[in-house]
Amino acid sequence: MLTKKNFFQSLKLFLPYLAAYPKELTAAILLGIASGVTSVLMTYYIGVAVDQMVNQGTVDFDHLFQILQLFIGIFLVTVVSQYLIQRLGNTVAFDSVAKLREETFTHLNQLPLSYYDQSSKGDIVSRFTNDMDNISTAISAIFNQLFSGMTVVLVAFVFMLHLSPMLTVVVLVATPIIFLLTYIVARTSQQYFTSQQQLVGSISGFITEMVSHQKIVKAFQRETQNQLQFEALNQELYVRGQKAQFASAITNPSSRFVDHLAYLMVGLVGGLLALKTNSGVTIGIISSFTIYSSQFTKPFIELSGITIQIQTAIAGLDRSFELLKEPIEQADAPTALALTEAKGKVVFDHVSFSYQKDQRLIEEFNLTVEPGETIAIVGKTGAGKSTLVNLLMRFYEVDQGKITIDGTDIRKLTRDSLRQQFGMVLQETWLMDSSLRANLRYGRKSATDEEIYAALNDAYMYDFVQRLPDKLDTIVGAAGIKLSDGQRQLLTIARTMISRPAMLILDEATSSVDTLTEQKIQRAFLAMMNNHTSFVIAHRLSTIQNADQILVLDHGKIVEIGNHQTLLEKDGYYKKLYQAQFSLN
Repeated sequence: MLTKKNFFQSLKLFLPYLAAYPKELTAAILLGIASGVTSVLMTYYIGVAVDQMVNQGTVDFDHLFQILQLFIGIFLVTVVSQYLIQRLGNTVAFDSVAKLREETFTHLNQLPLSYYDQSSKGDIVSRFTNDMDNISTAISAIFNQLFSGMTVVLVAFVFMLHLSPMLTVVVLVATPIIFLLTYIVARTSQQYFTSQQQLVGSISGFITEMVSHQKIVKAFQRETQNQLQFEALNQELYVRGQKAQFASAITNPSSRFVDHLAYLMVGLVGGLLALKTNSGVTIGIISSFTIYSSQFTKPFIELSGITIQIQTAIAGLDRSFELLKEPIEQADAPTALALTEAKGKVVFDHVSFSYQKDQRLIEEFNLTVEPGETIAIVGKTGAGKSTLVNLLMRFYEVDQGKITIDGTDIRKLTRDSLRQQFGMVLQETWLMDSSLRANLRYGRKSATDEEIYAALNDAYMYDFVQRLPDKLDTIVGAAGIKLSDGQRQLLTIARTMISRPAMLILDEATSSVDTLTEQKIQRAFLAMMNNHTSFVIAHRLSTIQNADQILVLDHGKIVEIGNHQTLLEKDGYYKKLYQAQFSLN
């Protein structure tokens, strides 16, 4: 729930983004003053024009034409001022939000991996789309009304006092009532808007997940269940949205009702005063006042009319700054060293780690990997295989102990230089919606076409690319050619080869290719990683039989270690895994 405190905190945090446009703000203030003054002057001269009709058949046409000419000039100034304010408002609104979006994305890139592990992807996307769009729309609406509206209120008040203090009191009675109505409704309905935006993020996350994994949805015939789940979320959004919209929607008609009562009172009181000979109230003054009463309360009514936009924007601001407040990945120490040309000796020294404090996953883990060794890591799901990689790459920091590379604690190294030494090929393939060349150069932009084709040849994708009409310029992804899972995996392997890593991490890297291609890729990897340290996480034991060491993990501890042959001879956990896969008794 967005509290009053959070409301003002969000506004305060956003002010620097608006303050970055001093020229536009200054121009908008001056134009707002000009628009407000001319709007009030038009109303004043309407009353003066009415008073030129002295009696029936008696009209001062000369003076009336002079007023008409002046009125046209004032009208043009008002129109031009309001047009320029709108242009400036749109510029400030969308540029300031673009800056907020840019800073939010920059912050997103600096967040630790743990944030992504715990957050919905769709909800994150919703903060960049729905929430940001709502903010810019509200700012533009407020900008177009704020400066001219404030001027109209002040100048109209002065003119009304000058014309008739009594009628001014009538108008003033209605204003605080309108303001109070707006405040009460906004305060009570803001919680609905906040929960509504949160639910929009949840629905966005649900849809993103379902669209991304539609093949699995259809394979398990989950369309009906997913439809029911979506309808439940959608119904909840309908209920919350209806409450939010209804609460805010009653503000504007309520305000207009009070305004119309004030309008009637001005006509009644003004008519009574006009009947008195010494009151000084003329028909022209009453005409002006009926418009002044509307002009004076108009900014407050317009404010109530955009209450929905404002409240949705405030909820969006709160969600945006909530993301910006997420603690970023701990910065590298000023004395951090840059790791270059790593030899590849890796040591896990009494390493302990847990994702949750009360559930220890890895405890007192020790391992020494010599340069050029291939280390295979096997074990059942949840044994801690991928966690070792996360710690090695510093996606997560160890709780106790240390990990060293070539004798240096990795916490004393810059993260970028550490991660540049590793090439990762994951089970989950990812290719951008871009050209093949851009995808393959993702790890090393300076790679030449010759180097790319050499890697494609090693990954057994050279012939495939050569058959494409645009070869390396071929677009892959939603707008390009469709690739099989195996082809996507082979391309990610080629991408890693092109990056020329000093060490390699393979996490089920050949899971999407056939057995024959898998054997060829293994030979290509062995050639590429000659004299380079590599870590292989594998469930298919056939891929790791040539590893120098095989680690068998269970609950974060090494239960067996050795090469393929020695582990089979031990007749232990590894042999049971091997026999289970190859049906040996």
